[in-house]
Amino acid sequence: MNELVPGGNLPLPGGALTLRVPGPFDMSALITDESGKVGGDADFVFYNQPRAPGARLRDGTLAIDPARLRTGAARVTVVISPAEPGTPLGRLPGPTLHVTDTGGRPLTRFTPPRPRRETVLLLAELYRRGTGWKLRALGQGYADGLAGIARDFGVDIAEDATPAAARGAGARAGGAGAGGAGAATPRPTRGASPATAPTNHTDPTGFLALANSARAGSGSPPVSLDPRLTAAAQAHASAMAAAGHLSAESRDGTSVYQRVIHAGYAYLTVGEHLVSGLRTPAEFVDYCLRTERARRTLLERVFTHAGLAQAVDRRSGDIYWTGLWARPLTAGNLARTADRVVESTNAERARAGLRALAVDPLLAAAAQAHSTDMVARAFYSHTSPDGSQPWDRAAAAGARRRTIGENIACGQRTPAEVVEGWMNSPGHRANILKPDFTHIGIGFAGGGQMGTYWTQLFGA
Repeated sequence: MNELVPGGNLPLPGGALTLRVPGPFDMSALITDESGKVGGDADFVFYNQPRAPGARLRDGTLAIDPARLRTGAARVTVVISPAEPGTPLGRLPGPTLHVTDTGGRPLTRFTPPRPRRETVLLLAELYRRGTGWKLRALGQGYADGLAGIARDFGVDIAEDATPAAARGAGARAGGAGAGGAGAATPRPTRGASPATAPTNHTDPTGFLALANSARAGSGSPPVSLDPRLTAAAQAHASAMAAAGHLSAESRDGTSVYQRVIHAGYAYLTVGEHLVSGLRTPAEFVDYCLRTERARRTLLERVFTHAGLAQAVDRRSGDIYWTGLWARPLTAGNLARTADRVVESTNAERARAGLRALAVDPLLAAAAQAHSTDMVARAFYSHTSPDGSQPWDRAAAAGARRRTIGENIACGQRTPAEVVEGWMNSPGHRANILKPDFTHIGIGFAGGGQMGTYWTQLFGA
């Protein structure tokens, strides 16, 4: 078996490969073309988005089949980060990449120089040469985490040209969060609650009729226009037009999700379309229906309300659109969401032959408080700004458990998505499948930079 050094290359045999890095690490992969940029957010494979054509991440192992990668793919960059978000890699055991062929036979191994303060490492890349593929050892460290890597590779600026000359950020509902923890309830906001706000508003543009016609054709219930979503969409479209580019976050750091909360709409789930270059609501709906991720958002059954707005960049004449889709947060559907997270978690434990976790209201209160705090104080960590840790928060809520564990995550739209993401991350999977744990509490909140925040707090 070959032992690679930084910069070393190895011709690869045909067929699928398996790559793994034992230890407390999360693996990711970025699929790029010759320019080194992704073709869209779907080219970022990580524990919250574990599949792409020719690539699959499961149980901490990355399977790559170069022949099945999307058209135009010329490189796959393999990335590792700590399973505990924000931990410098220098505090962890040295990572070693193990590569095996389709029959499980070892092909090569690569141990990079020991990282220090870096929080993410470009470990290796598979790249096309003629009709074959090679593996190159890298070992390049970054200090700004997966979000910075994603931006460098173009994940946040993917555009989709259409025959109508539209440029679209696509449907970013739920987003692809790079963290590993989090959930909370939204802060109190100005305005009526979503459950009582009027939603029967005129639709002079015809957008609602077009959208609901498409939803009816797919078996989804109709949505209603909500003035708060429309106001939030208008504020965000105007901010994009002023900046002259598509983004889920404005120059001042305000995210489209925060605009929804600030407009007075507390949501259980939210989706958005950020698009430029379209001229009419009809073109907007047509674009969404012809673009896979955008189509999924427009037709998503859980949404009950919508808002659409546009603004013109007076320097270029480009029209920037923001479409928002949401379901309101109520005590009932928040409780059902927490129940589904528990059910999915216990289903994973049952498959591993472990007993089910019981819900502890005190752990649930601590999880909810932490998630609410993350949204309110704009941080994302197991450690609060005041230095408190999960066990501190559990004790403050009155829980008297001997052992405490916590999983947090952000950006996922559904309980199934968030549990799948945790199960694809070794550190979070270990918490879910820890035999000693007997109880659990769930927290959820909408808002912040990533839109949705989830927390699991375990106790024994």
